[in-house]
Amino acid sequence: MLPYASVAEAEAALGRSLTTSEAVWFHYSARMPDYIVFFHSFLCLLIAYTLAPLPVAFLELFHPSSIASYKIQPKVRLPPASFFQCYKRVVTTFVLALSPLLLVSYPIMKLTGMRTGFPLPSMGEMAAQLVVYFLAEDYVSYWLHRFLHGKWAYENIHYVHHEFTAPIGFAVAYGHWAEILLFGIPTIVGPAIAPGHTITFCIWIILRQFEAVDIHKGYDFPLNPLKYIPFYGGPEYHDYHHYIGGQSQSNYASIFTYCDYLYGTNKGYRYHKARQAKLEQWRRTGQNGEFNATDFDDEKSD
Repeated sequence: MLPYASVAEAEAALGRSLTTSEAVWFHYSARMPDYIVFFHSFLCLLIAYTLAPLPVAFLELFHPSSIASYKIQPKVRLPPASFFQCYKRVVTTFVLALSPLLLVSYPIMKLTGMRTGFPLPSMGEMAAQLVVYFLAEDYVSYWLHRFLHGKWAYENIHYVHHEFTAPIGFAVAYGHWAEILLFGIPTIVGPAIAPGHTITFCIWIILRQFEAVDIHKGYDFPLNPLKYIPFYGGPEYHDYHHYIGGQSQSNYASIFTYCDYLYGTNKGYRYHKARQAKLEQWRRTGQNGEFNATDFDDEKSD
């Protein structure tokens, strides 16, 4: 709750006039308790999760031919009921498991310095903090993901997420309730390290959800602007992890691929890509009668 009774009082405290965005924020949140303002992040999550997968899901269900050439696993086609059941299960888990976690984490975020009042963050401040949030989340999620592929954790928790061997956007948060709670932890690590405004936290939740949907959507579109981000994994990279399934010891990356490179957990994927390249080379040269059988010797997988 803002400690000002009026705009004039807020301007007197700041020693300047409120900006347009600050005036809007004042009228919206002045009498709203801070924990309610913080809980807006949950609403942002629900909205982002609902909207982000819709365009691709709509095309896949009603106009599949328009994007068929970009589907990573073209033989897998899910009925509309699968999309709906996935969405319903995820939203139920969000409400019953994740919303209490957010309420419990509010005092912690408050202690670290997250604020709801004035001044509102500048674009530069938000950008710098968001970089920290993405990097911190990515690193912590990498190790958590590796843990979930251990024998006990996979058989009791993570197997649910891998029921989608060919993922769809709505399956981004499809999983055991314990996994949803666990992956809530990396989400708040960055904001705890570099605390900012609640607005920044809400933007972070939205951006992270859109990115997570991107790598689970099951389509590799050539004009995806996220491909130009250094070390970004993308849909094709993460789809391989789902394709291999429970035995996968590769491509644990949540956002960026540098951890997989540093710790050697993308060797299976690199072998897979090298084999695909050889098959493509065989297809091209074989048609011209120039194929040499010794060029297609299997490489050893690391």
